[in-house]
Amino acid sequence: MDRRELADFLRSRRERITPADVGLAAGPRRRTPGLRREEVAQLAYISTEYYTRLEQARAPRPSLEVLAQVARALRLSDAERDHLHHLAGTPPGPPPGPSREVRQSIVDLLHRLPQAAAIVISAAHEVIAWNDLAAALMEDFSALSRRDRNLVRRAFLGPHPKSGRLYGVSDGAEFAISSVQHLRAASARYPGDAELTGLVAELLDGSEEFAALWAAHDVTASPTLCKTFHHPVVGAVVVNCDVLDIADRDQRVVIYTAAPGSPSEEALRLLSVVGTQRLDVPG
Repeated sequence: MDRRELADFLRSRRERITPADVGLAAGPRRRTPGLRREEVAQLAYISTEYYTRLEQARAPRPSLEVLAQVARALRLSDAERDHLHHLAGTPPGPPPGPSREVRQSIVDLLHRLPQAAAIVISAAHEVIAWNDLAAALMEDFSALSRRDRNLVRRAFLGPHPKSGRLYGVSDGAEFAISSVQHLRAASARYPGDAELTGLVAELLDGSEEFAALWAAHDVTASPTLCKTFHHPVVGAVVVNCDVLDIADRDQRVVIYTAAPGSPSEEALRLLSVVGTQRLDVPG
């Protein structure tokens, strides 16, 4: 355990986080750059005295649980989390759970694709970023809770539990199979993530279809190159489906585009104007 390096590293990570980043008020008399030690301790569910000793290079080796809690409180990246473990003299285990933090450059990319519907999904199939056209084509994700933004849960346990009814897509059955395969692989990568384990348990309990697919133990999913959305306002929208992997975050960018000059391109152009309004619902 390199106590001095660990102390300096923790201090540098603490000082880069603003109170607003974690939902705290800055207050009128804040002199400390970033968070205070007691605020980090509170976020990590450890005592202020113990965290202070860590930053003063006087603490004994922290447990794996404490390291995980401190990493979460300081919003460490996977590389920083591994570095923290090495400084503490404890080899890093598997990542605690699927990352939900989307790089700003990826968010900016989504909004630079005005003629494409694009979303970012986590390893657990949660929609964690989207552009306006994706919200118009699929659903206004900003109006949903985190729970309802999980596509696997929506496919098997949503308002239309049959997989073919997920946003009216033509490849509902194929999506059901591939989503279960992705979820099983993610469960192996994040064995200690309670949220992911709970999602699987909920799906096994609530869907016989999911349980049957889960029992197959398949982890290889075939890519979907084209699909059709049946939208309540503009009708059928045929799109190409391209997936870009964000390897360091274990996330995927899914981009839907229509063939140039096609009726579907016109439909997407109309949706970009209409947005998430429902023209089929009388005012």
